[in-house]
Amino acid sequence: MLRHANHCHSDAMSSHRIERDSLGEVQLPATALYGAQTQRAINNFRISGQPLPRPFLRALGLIKAACAHAAGVLGHLPLARAQAIEAAALAVAAGDHDAEFPIDVFQTGSGTSSNMNANEVIAALASRSLGSSVHANDEVNFAQSSNDVIPSAIQVGAALLLEEGLRPSLKRLRSSIEQRASGLQAVVKTGRTHLMDAMPITLAQEFGCWAAQLASCDERLRDVEKRLTRLPLGGTAVGTGINAPDEHAGLAIGWLAAHTPCAFEPAPNRFEGIAGQDVAVELSGQLKTLACVLMKIANDLRWMNSGPLGGLGEIELPALQPGSSIMPGKVNPVIPEAVAMVAAQVIGNDAAISVAGASGNFQLNVMLPLVARNLLESLQLLAAAMEHLARHCIDGLSVRQDRLQQTLARNPILVTALNPILGYERAAALAKQAYREGRPILDVVAEATGMPRAELAALLDPLKLTQGGIRDGLAGGG
Repeated sequence: MLRHANHCHSDAMSSHRIERDSLGEVQLPATALYGAQTQRAINNFRISGQPLPRPFLRALGLIKAACAHAAGVLGHLPLARAQAIEAAALAVAAGDHDAEFPIDVFQTGSGTSSNMNANEVIAALASRSLGSSVHANDEVNFAQSSNDVIPSAIQVGAALLLEEGLRPSLKRLRSSIEQRASGLQAVVKTGRTHLMDAMPITLAQEFGCWAAQLASCDERLRDVEKRLTRLPLGGTAVGTGINAPDEHAGLAIGWLAAHTPCAFEPAPNRFEGIAGQDVAVELSGQLKTLACVLMKIANDLRWMNSGPLGGLGEIELPALQPGSSIMPGKVNPVIPEAVAMVAAQVIGNDAAISVAGASGNFQLNVMLPLVARNLLESLQLLAAAMEHLARHCIDGLSVRQDRLQQTLARNPILVTALNPILGYERAAALAKQAYREGRPILDVVAEATGMPRAELAALLDPLKLTQGGIRDGLAGGG
C-alpha cells in the first residue's frame, strides 16, 4: 500500500499497521486512509463520540481542492500531482470518505487534528491515484495552516448552509404563512396582551406579524453574509501569510466562489479572521434571533390550538400522531413542540459560541471545533424546523371561526372604542359589569347609556375596530 510520507509497515495478515511520525511509532488500522497524526488524535480525544459534522467536512474538502488547484495553476506543485490532490479533496467534500474522519469535536482548539486528518486522507487517495507517495504536509497542506484553513472552513460551511438550506426554508415558511394570511383578512379574533383579552385583530394581522418577523430575520442574515464570505485563507500560521505565495489565496478563494453559490472573497484583514471568531458570533446571534421568533410562533400556535374544549381552540392543527399512551383520542401539537425544542437548542448553541468567540488569545482563537459544530448544527436545525413547521403545521391548519366569534362576542374590552364618548372611567365600570354579569358589552352599554343598539353595533363592529383610528361618529366626542 502506498502511503503518504510517513514511514509505515504492516504484516500482510495483520489488521493493523505501524506508522512513524515525529513523536515515534503509532499503531492504526491497516485499511485506514488516515495516518499517524489522526490516530494520535483518535487516541487522545475520546470525549463525546461526536465527530465534526458533514457540512464542515464538505467545506474542508472544498478548501483543500481549491488550494491544490491554485498550487497547480501557479506551478508550485506539478500539475498532475495537484490535480490528483484536487480530485481526492473533492471526493472528501462529496462525503465519499466520511468514515475516515472520526476525530472528536472536543480536540485541539485550533482544529489541527482535523486539518491533518484531511491532509492524510487526501494524501492517501492521491497516492493511490498517482502510484507514488503524496506528502500530507508538504503537498496537500501547501501554503496552508490549520490556523487559516479551519476558520475558513467554518465560514465556508456556514455560508453554504445559509444559502442552500436555511434561507430557502425561511422563505418557504414565510410564504406558507403569507398564503394562509391572504384568506383571513375578514376573520376577526380576540387579541391578547399579557395572555388576557384585548382589542380585536384579524387572523391575517396575527399571521402577518409572524411573516414580518421572519422577513426581518432574513434581512439580518443577508447583512451578516457579506462578512461571512470574507475568508482569512492565506494568512497561514498567524495571519502574515508565511510560506504562502502571494497569488495563491486569491486564486483558491476565486475557485471556491466559482464552484459554489457563495460570493467568497479574500478577507481585507486576515489577522482578524484567525485571531477572532467575530463573524461566527454575529451569525450565531442572528440565528438566536430567528430561534426566538420561531419559539414565539410555535407557542402562539400551541395556545391557539389548545383545548380543543378547555383551551382557546381558535385553530386546529393537523393530527399527525396519537398524543397519549393512556388517553385515547388525545392529539398534541407535536410540530410546534419540536420547533420550540430546536429553538432552545440553538439558543444554547449560541451561548457556547459566545464563550468560544471570547476565547481567542493573541493571534488565534482556540475553540474552533466547538464553533464549527454548534454553528453548523444551528443552521441545519433551524432549516429543518422551518420546513417542518410550514409543511406539517401552517399548510394544513384549519380555523374554528365559530369559536372565534363566541369569544369575541363576550369580549368587554371592545368598549375601548367608546372611550372618546364615555371616558375611560365609565367605560371601565361598564366592562367590569359585563364581566361580572357574563353579558355582551353591547347590551350593557345600550342599557346604561340609552344609545341606539344599531349605532352601538356599528361603533363596536370588531372588523372595523381592527383598522385602528377613531371610528366615525366618535370624533369630537367627550
